[in-house]
Amino acid sequence: MAEVSVVIPCLNEEQTIRKCIEKAKQSFARDNLDGEVVIVDNGSTDGSVEIAKKAGARVIREDRKGYGSALKRGIQESGGEYIVMGDGDDTYDFSVAGEFVKKLKEGYDLVMGSRFKGNILSGAMTWSHRYIGNPILSGMLRLFFGGGVSDAHCGMRAFTKSAYQNMNLHTTGMEFASEMVIHSLKKKLRIAEIPITYYARLGESKLSSFRDAWRHIRFMLIYSPGYMFLLPGLALFLPSFLATIQFVYGHIFIFGRPWGIHVMVFTSILAILGWQILNIGVAAKIFAFTISLEEDKLVSFLFKVIKLEYALIFGFALFVSGLIIMGRIVYVWYANDFGELEQVNAGLLGLTMIVMGLQTVFTAFLAGMFSIKYRS
Repeated sequence: MAEVSVVIPCLNEEQTIRKCIEKAKQSFARDNLDGEVVIVDNGSTDGSVEIAKKAGARVIREDRKGYGSALKRGIQESGGEYIVMGDGDDTYDFSVAGEFVKKLKEGYDLVMGSRFKGNILSGAMTWSHRYIGNPILSGMLRLFFGGGVSDAHCGMRAFTKSAYQNMNLHTTGMEFASEMVIHSLKKKLRIAEIPITYYARLGESKLSSFRDAWRHIRFMLIYSPGYMFLLPGLALFLPSFLATIQFVYGHIFIFGRPWGIHVMVFTSILAILGWQILNIGVAAKIFAFTISLEEDKLVSFLFKVIKLEYALIFGFALFVSGLIIMGRIVYVWYANDFGELEQVNAGLLGLTMIVMGLQTVFTAFLAGMFSIKYRS
């Protein structure tokens, strides 16, 4: 059983894989570490596997394609309590692996390399990645999930085996890097950063800039129901619903002119849409809490306090309120001997509340399904 395992995914890296292995071994010798190098072959068709074996690495084959698949297999097969991971294209200097392990021994759970706090050599990163892509993606991650990670998509990082098991990662592609940081932040793990040097790679790049960037963005949005659903839903619902109520009492004057029933049609539709997005957001929050992705104290409190029956009562109250409004319109019509009727504004408000009530009821049952606990 090694103390440190350096895990390197490999796909046709015959030009560089030996250098990566040798640099990792240099770190083991210099820092007096009992280490192993685990190369995870993800379907190489060149001489990478033979070169890695001759260089003294343990080679494992992972047939399931994907950056995340390869790393998960390598981490699973590794024997060390301290795991250092990085790419096999010699863009990361594994001779500094001991510095990452030192931070872990200080009590940190995840140690991230930071190319932006370190040194990015000429030709190592395109200007679009350096000044647009990576800063935007790292900024989004900090905005959505907090923390101060400056280079969230740096491929060189280290973590303890126990912290990795706590992360409970699932993705198999490039978004594996984002998932690791997100889970670490959500689970309040201790994170440190180390400035590193980023080198120009040899051979063909496996990255697809727009596709990989979108996969990271999509993943972050899916993992942040507050920003994806709750905030947009609230921003859409609240002004629209308040405007819909106001239209019942008369016109709204904006830009020096009155706005009436035609605008109310739009505000009522937008209120319904915003309410539905809010409902989806609440269900997503409950699901995230159920699978232990959300450990926020407020979410935990609301999950315990807000029961299915309470949500059903609230939805039913909205539905009945809408029916009362519609019933009053019928009564006014009856009192007017079923003559001329001008209750369109009140009718729109009543229909809006009826739809909102039904949305709430069905979302409550959906959230109830998410919170069902089965025995394993």
